[in-house]
Amino acid sequence: MVPLIETERLYLRGFRESDLGAQASTLGDPEVVRFLGGTPFSREDTWRRMATAAGLWGLLGYGYWAVERKAEGDLIGQVGFSDFKRDLRPSIENLPEMGWIFAPHGQGRGYALEAVTAALEWADANLPGLEIPAIIDPGNSPSIRLAERAGFDSSEEALYRDAPILLLRRHAKSRVAP
Repeated sequence: MVPLIETERLYLRGFRESDLGAQASTLGDPEVVRFLGGTPFSREDTWRRMATAAGLWGLLGYGYWAVERKAEGDLIGQVGFSDFKRDLRPSIENLPEMGWIFAPHGQGRGYALEAVTAALEWADANLPGLEIPAIIDPGNSPSIRLAERAGFDSSEEALYRDAPILLLRRHAKSRVAP
C-alpha cells in the first residue's frame, strides 16, 4: 500500500489508472524528457512506468508517489525512491535512489521542493540510516539546484550506460521522532 502524504499544497499518493493521460502528456513532452534519455515516452511506455512505480512498493517497501495539487486536483509529477539495479559506477545498488519528474505547469512554483522534502521526511522516518543517492544529467541545472536545496550535499561524477552522470548523495539520517 502506498502511503498518502499531505503537504500544504500537495498530495503524494499512489498512481491511479486515471492518471495515465496526464502522465503520458508529461512524459511525452520533449522538454521534460530531454535529460531522461531525450526520447519522449509513448502512452504504452508511460503505463509501464506507472505500473513499475506501483510495483516497487510491494517489492522494496518504498517507491514512487504521484504528485497531485490539492486545490486543482491535477497530477503534476512524480517523486520517490527506487532501486533499479542500475549498471552505474560507482554502484548505488541496494540504496533508495531518489528521483522526480514534474510537468511544465508544475515547475517554477516550489511544488518540486515541497514534494521532495515530504518524501525525504518519509524516508527519514521509514528508512533510517540509509544514504539516499540521486543521479542527474550534468546539464540539468534546475534538478541539481533542487537536490542541493533538499540536502544532497555531496556529488561526484559517475558512469551510467557509458555516459557521464552526476551522482549526488544525501547522508543517512537517524529515525525522526514522531
